[in-house]
Formats: sequence, C-alpha cells, structure tokens
Amino acid sequence: MEPILFYGFPAGSSMGLVAAFERVGQPYRLCRVDMLTEMKNDAYASINGRQETPVLITDEGTVVTETMAIAAWLEARDTQRRISFDPRTPQADRMHQLMAFVNTGFTAAFSPLWVALEMAADEPALKAILRDFGRKAVAERHDRLEEMIVDTDFLVGDRLTLADTTLIGVARWAEFHQAVDGAAYPRLAGLRRRIEADPVVRYALAVEDGEQPAGSGACLGHVPLADVIDRFAAPAQP
Repeated sequence: MEPILFYGFPAGSSMGLVAAFERVGQPYRLCRVDMLTEMKNDAYASINGRQETPVLITDEGTVVTETMAIAAWLEARDTQRRISFDPRTPQADRMHQLMAFVNTGFTAAFSPLWVALEMAADEPALKAILRDFGRKAVAERHDRLEEMIVDTDFLVGDRLTLADTTLIGVARWAEFHQAVDGAAYPRLAGLRRRIEADPVVRYALAVEDGEQPAGSGACLGHVPLADVIDRFAAPAQP
C-alpha cells in the first residue's frame, strides 16, 4: 500500500509535509482532517491519542505521529535527495537544526494565541493576557529566526528542503493571529515569498483549500477519514 498522510485544515502546520511528499515524488495518498470538527473525538483518538495532525500511516500500515518523526521517515526514503541532504554533511546538520528550532520554540510560541482563540468561556481579561503573552513570545522567536536566516535563497542553500516545508505551514500563523508586523522581518518575508512560490508549496496550498491541482502525479488521491479510521484504528483497551 501507499503511505497515507493526514493533513489538517484550516492553516495546519501539516501543509508543509504535503509539499515535502509531493517533492519527493514517490506514490502517496492524503487524508483530509477538519481540525475544528473531526479531531476531538474518540474515533480520531484511536488513530492519534493526542488528537492532532499530522499523522502518517506508513506503507507497512504502522502509525507515525509528530512532524519531526514523519519528516525523518520521509528523509530516510528521499534517496534522490530532492528535499534533504546526504547524512553526515554540514548541510544536513543545519537542516535538522532549523527544523528543530521551528518545530519547538517557534511553533510553541503561538500556543497562548491558539488557547485564547479556542476558549469557550467568556473571559476577556484572561484572553487579553494570553494574547499579550503570545504576541511577545512570537515576536521573540521571529527575532531569533531572522538572525538565523543567511544570504541564500532558502533556509539551507539554493533549493527547497524539509527545513523550509517545516517552516511554511507555521509561519503564516503570524498573520492569522495578527501577532507581528511582517515588515519588521525582511529576511523572513523574502524567504517566505520564495518558499510559497515553489510549485510543490503552491500545490499543497491548493490541496488545503479543497482544490484538485494536477501536481506531479505522485499523489494517488484522498482517502476518507472514516475509512482510514475503520482500517487502522488501534484496538480498544479492555
């Protein structure tokens, strides 16, 4: 079977993994997950107990969760090095360093903003505190990332890699939450424009928007979420 990547919408961080799978070009399928209505239930928890995306069902039928784990799985199979580098090279080390930064502190800085957005209770004072704290955290992480960007077209050299695809699904959250002024980070702004102009990223964005772009042909279509759960759900515990 082909691997199946669960990606979340709207504005899921997993959009970048769709782009990465498309660039690698090996057969895969997608499973679309509405993060607002389809994750917080027992059925989805039988696939991922943390009720999050992304999730990968591998070609052997095993479940892999977490962005970095899925990226590592894909990197190991990127034998033509379309989205990664040869192991034990400085380029591979830098790619992993940047991926780790984005997937830890940079992504986590948005957590207070997501909590404030998703709060059901009408607690304006608490929401204001969360938003203020979140915006300061996001700005600090943007400062650090701006310092880490060097004079290359992409994060690591002159081509798109897993570092860029890890970043691009999360970076747009800054506009979504109106957290920072993008013009204050010219290196990051230019980098994002170049990443978003890449054909595989445009493909992933179109898929996220519910379109059916042509792509490379590597994607063999979508599998309904209910079908994947029926087939791969973990057995209920007694």
